[in-house]
Amino acid sequence: MTVLTTRRDFIKQSIAGAGAMAAVPAWAESAPSAIDRVELGKTGIKVSRIAMGTGMHGYKRSSAQTRQGLESFKKLVRHGYESGLNFFDMADLYGSHTFVRHSMAGVPRENLVYMSKIWFRGGEGFEATQAAKPKVERFLQELNTDYLDICLIHCLGSANWPDELKELRDGMSELKEKGKVRAIGCSCHDFGALKVAADDPWVDVLLARINPKAFSMDVDKPEKVKDVADVLKKARANGKVVLGMKIFGEGRMTELADRVESMKFSWGNQLIDAMTIGFEKPEQITETIEQLTKVLRA
Repeated sequence: MTVLTTRRDFIKQSIAGAGAMAAVPAWAESAPSAIDRVELGKTGIKVSRIAMGTGMHGYKRSSAQTRQGLESFKKLVRHGYESGLNFFDMADLYGSHTFVRHSMAGVPRENLVYMSKIWFRGGEGFEATQAAKPKVERFLQELNTDYLDICLIHCLGSANWPDELKELRDGMSELKEKGKVRAIGCSCHDFGALKVAADDPWVDVLLARINPKAFSMDVDKPEKVKDVADVLKKARANGKVVLGMKIFGEGRMTELADRVESMKFSWGNQLIDAMTIGFEKPEQITETIEQLTKVLRA
């Protein structure tokens, strides 16, 4: 674990930078914490343990977050940043790049970690493509940045993806060599694709669906979740960064006890390096930071 500064100092600096007045919460006084900066494998990328997802129910360049409008989106993600989160999970499919750019204007780029995803399939208002360079160049313009920290192939659904998407993979590798992207990988929506990604040397970062109830996952029954967990352990043993998504079952875990159980499952079994949550309200961010911190200290 790598911590860039003390939690109390970090939160004070964030609050001061936002021009807000607030007390430092009691849970922020000692380690470990959800807002620690942890390094993702050997990538050199340091993130909060929680990423702010911007694609809840995302489709056709929109999401539950962007459909709230810019001002509500800004209030949401600035609350996350001022609470200690520095990690943004975006995608072309969500249409969230410009929302993040406007919301984080004035924040030094080095304080932020940007992850986005290339939608290659077609449909959803997109044409099918394997051309990585024009996609990433547009992402950079939309975000007003020189580089992405992480770029993923979005929503793999076949175990044959390494061969089927060779051109796209090669293009992303070239962008990584040129420094336009720091780390590359994929998000998986198929168990076969996940198993292949866990072993593929090309993958730096694997975004995987994981929760103990099998909600919105690559398996359909809770008793099969262990199979996914075993693959994620293997991926981490192979040096992959594993980011967990659907931790709260895409909003289906409405009870706090279920959400806490899911965090305990992923973190207690050392399945993930960080997790992305599609928050829709500032108070959800506050709750999750506090609850994950309790889980980490248990």
